[in-house]
Amino acid sequence: MAEDPYSVLGVQRSASADDINKAYKKLAKKWHPDLNPGDKAAEETFKQVSAANEILSDLEKRGRYDRGEIDASGQERPPQHYYREYAGGEDGARYRSSAGFEDIGAFSDLFGDVFSRRAGGARGGGSARFSRRGSDAQYRLEIDFLEAVTGAKKRITLPDGGTLDVTLPAGVDDSQVLRLKGKGMPGTGGAEPGDALVEISVRPHPVFKREGSDILVEVPIAFDEAVLGGKVEVPTITGRVFATVPPGANTGQTLRLKGRGIKTRGGSHGDQLVKLTVVMPDLVDAELKSFAEEWRQKHRYDPRRKLKEQA
Repeated sequence: MAEDPYSVLGVQRSASADDINKAYKKLAKKWHPDLNPGDKAAEETFKQVSAANEILSDLEKRGRYDRGEIDASGQERPPQHYYREYAGGEDGARYRSSAGFEDIGAFSDLFGDVFSRRAGGARGGGSARFSRRGSDAQYRLEIDFLEAVTGAKKRITLPDGGTLDVTLPAGVDDSQVLRLKGKGMPGTGGAEPGDALVEISVRPHPVFKREGSDILVEVPIAFDEAVLGGKVEVPTITGRVFATVPPGANTGQTLRLKGRGIKTRGGSHGDQLVKLTVVMPDLVDAELKSFAEEWRQKHRYDPRRKLKEQA
């Protein structure tokens, strides 16, 4: 028998949806089979955690579980109704039915109406069965930055040991949810299965950052390149290219490489933004120092003039 989902996730029955989500993510990360290869106990724990989250993360299922309509595995519980009264006697306490035959007939009619409505059919004339679409299954998939940018094929290990193949479109974004039609929980009574909802988590890149459909990269340049301008090598998501730095470039100045960004839904591409940073050499030798002193005497200027005027 499946364990109580609240106990499995270690949360109170009054826990909020956010508390349940946090508890699930923490436990799923700890017990995921990919992080515990060959560990059968970890695999079994991961299945229990995923099954508990399947119940508690779905508002409808959680409500039905709390009301006792389904068990911890999500299966329907048979309805139980009792017409009893407490009676005492010399041989001890006992329960007995207080319903007569007329009561039982009315009771049976009541259930006939209920089941007819749930089956969607009228009483008499053929048999109708209860059917219901399968629930959606929720997963979280962590991918690399470049996989999100260029697209990729990934595989998710399911709680039951099965797998789910996911095709990532180029340009998928962090926190985006992909819907895989018909890959969720099976339906009942011949109804269609639910969908798989895959939330994407993109790991940050050490060089590239995303701004909408544009890619931002910071590129250091030498002071002579800043003064004189020239060609500098720049990394892009599709390889290295050369960008032209104009003479007199400053830290913070941004160059735009058209079409070097992320593919959009319309089929076009964003741009790559190259943010320049002027970097002095590690060692300022005597020659450079002498040049700077001579230049200062002839061309002194105040780069903070505008800041003083605005303050």
